[in-house]
Amino acid sequence: MTPRSRPLALLAAVTLATGATAASCREEPSGVDVGEVRLGAVAEIVDAPATVTARSAATLTAASAGTLTDLLVRPGDEVRPGQVVAVIDSPEATARLDSAARALDAASQGGPGIPAVGLDGARAETDAAAADSFRAARAAAGQVADADVRVALLREVDAAEHRYDAASAAVADATRAVQAGVAGLGTALGALSAAQRTQAEAAYDLAKGTVDALTLRAPIAGVVQLGGAAQAGAGVDVAELLESAGGARPPTGAGPPAGVDPAVPEGGYVGAGTTVLTIVDVSALGVTAEVDETDVLLVEEGAVADVELDAATGARYPGEVASIDLLPTESARGGVSYRVRITLGAGTLADGGVAPAPRPGMSAVAHLRVREAANTVTVPAAAVFSTESGGEAVWVVDGGRAERVDVSVGVQGQDAVQIVRGLRAGQTIVVRGTDRVTDGQRVP
Repeated sequence: MTPRSRPLALLAAVTLATGATAASCREEPSGVDVGEVRLGAVAEIVDAPATVTARSAATLTAASAGTLTDLLVRPGDEVRPGQVVAVIDSPEATARLDSAARALDAASQGGPGIPAVGLDGARAETDAAAADSFRAARAAAGQVADADVRVALLREVDAAEHRYDAASAAVADATRAVQAGVAGLGTALGALSAAQRTQAEAAYDLAKGTVDALTLRAPIAGVVQLGGAAQAGAGVDVAELLESAGGARPPTGAGPPAGVDPAVPEGGYVGAGTTVLTIVDVSALGVTAEVDETDVLLVEEGAVADVELDAATGARYPGEVASIDLLPTESARGGVSYRVRITLGAGTLADGGVAPAPRPGMSAVAHLRVREAANTVTVPAAAVFSTESGGEAVWVVDGGRAERVDVSVGVQGQDAVQIVRGLRAGQTIVVRGTDRVTDGQRVP
């Protein structure tokens, strides 16, 4: 069923046709109340389940296995972008950097002599070493959760690989020229030497990038939480998270076993991809609501919302619709819904006091004001019932007798509805017990 607030009388009165004979036997039906058509204001509200979201979050992970030697922040600390928050010592990454430095130094000493394995064999060995370096660099970069750092590292890997591919192709061309007798051996050896230097430089730069990534820096301003969120993406606006990650989801390393604190203590061991801490930007809170497909076309950007939290009984938080997703998602109720993002203002308690600040991930209900009508003809919602032909009608009382009048309904509020055709202010109508009334029946 749609979450929109709809009067139950619209459905309860569908038994009108089958119950008409029995009801007509009673001249003055009991349980029937009358009222007056009035001029007033009506607001139509769409209710949708929602979740409080932070503006963004960044999860920092270990680029390589090692020891968390320095943890420079505490839970709840506020950090600024670029601030060093932790340092990891990784013997494995350091050893790889030292090895790459020695290889680069050797490659820079001068060109190689005639290789024992021949030019083709030497090129194949250099290609294999380069492939290993690029594979290791991509694996290390993939463990970096900071989207900006991860994307930058992967771009460096791609650029280095393209440079090496060009150098390797030059070796192949020179080798073919030597074999065809159109170039001297020195040309091929020079190309091979250049390829080996390119490979050594790439291996060094990529290994150094991994070591540099072991110094964790805050990519955004926010509040520190040790470890990661209990559920990936919980309490975070996923759209903004994916946008900052260039459309790729951040890596999610395997968490610790049950019964182990997910927060890594200073001096503790971290595996590659282990989450060290999370930084949450709570400078602008919002809610993400799931609006049913039957209601989403009524929602527009800028619409006013009223938000209630399960955790803050009686508190109300003002909101405004910021965006509406174009593509659907499967709702918690199993139907199709669309995510509606709502900015959230400071809340107020029932007594006028200041409501507590929400926390990301809290459950909420968003009451979206989708349509309004002022100074319009209104009747109580229970006065309107469905007819056997699928239309809507009310019982108008004239001269003490009921007459069915077909109407057109506009804005539908929880307690009152707008009548755009069929009634005028001041008329007397049946407002309760519409299913107990028949055409022409006397109504007290």
